[in-house]
Amino acid sequence: MIAATFSLFPEIDPFHSEHLNVSEKHAIYYEECGNPDGYPVVFLHGGPGSGCNPNQRRFFDPAFYRIILLDQRGCGRSTPLGCTDDNNTDALVKDIETLKDHLNIKSWLVFGGSWGSTLALTYAIKYPASTSGLILRGIFLSRESELNWFLGEVRHFFPECWEKLLSFIPATEQSNPLSAYASRVFSDDINIAGAAAVQWNAFESNIMSLLPRPITANQTNTPIAIEIARAKVQIHYILNECFVGQRDLIEEAKKLSEIPTTIIQGRYDMVCPPISAWELKNVLPQAKFEIIPDAGHSAMEVGVTSALIEATEAFKKSHH
Repeated sequence: MIAATFSLFPEIDPFHSEHLNVSEKHAIYYEECGNPDGYPVVFLHGGPGSGCNPNQRRFFDPAFYRIILLDQRGCGRSTPLGCTDDNNTDALVKDIETLKDHLNIKSWLVFGGSWGSTLALTYAIKYPASTSGLILRGIFLSRESELNWFLGEVRHFFPECWEKLLSFIPATEQSNPLSAYASRVFSDDINIAGAAAVQWNAFESNIMSLLPRPITANQTNTPIAIEIARAKVQIHYILNECFVGQRDLIEEAKKLSEIPTTIIQGRYDMVCPPISAWELKNVLPQAKFEIIPDAGHSAMEVGVTSALIEATEAFKKSHH
């Protein structure tokens, strides 16, 4: 085990939060914590579909950073909850820029893990002048190989989790679990949608970390509306290859060679295997690249948390 040198900053409450109308249909929730006059950083959550949580405020020194978290369209506290209409990657990227302008920010540090890393990259590619730095974890590029891994090949390591995912649906539908779950999660019957959403979400949670994590009361008490919304948004994105499947994000990322970048990857990440992080690092000569030897996918594993905070502290030192 490698000794962790950095741990989460103390719990903190937002000094400002509100909903921002970003389209006729969608209003996104955002919050600001830390120093109102500090260096702006935007946190992009994963999923797709997850929403933000209070621990994510704690990767950043609140005395230095103006910490901005947002719930993406259809997620968390954004409205309408679970709505997949007019909900795609280009829209989310535009929302991030809309929020930046709304807050009178010229450029900001962009921090994202898992699906948040996809979003951070697509945002930086579209708005390089808005992106003063990138801190990326658990790289996901929504390539066919990555989606096939998550919805199939990962069974080589987690046969029991895969079997549990399949056992919920009839044998006749098990050859295409994605469409089987989609038909149920999008059902108007909350009992059908809720039961399927809980199973779907549990699959990813159970392959998240290197060692099994004890289930906390909090994890088991997620409101069913949140479970359904999370599953709906995620399945909607996966069915559409997260709206970036036709793009070569590795090739496009070459234009980011001027942006200070840190890439942090768990060696045993079963959700987003390390090959994508490695290939991304190879086109970004300036990137600091770190593989955490005793970690999976979760940002809350000790080594990953430490490396992420080390990255925000290094960025702080270079911008003091």
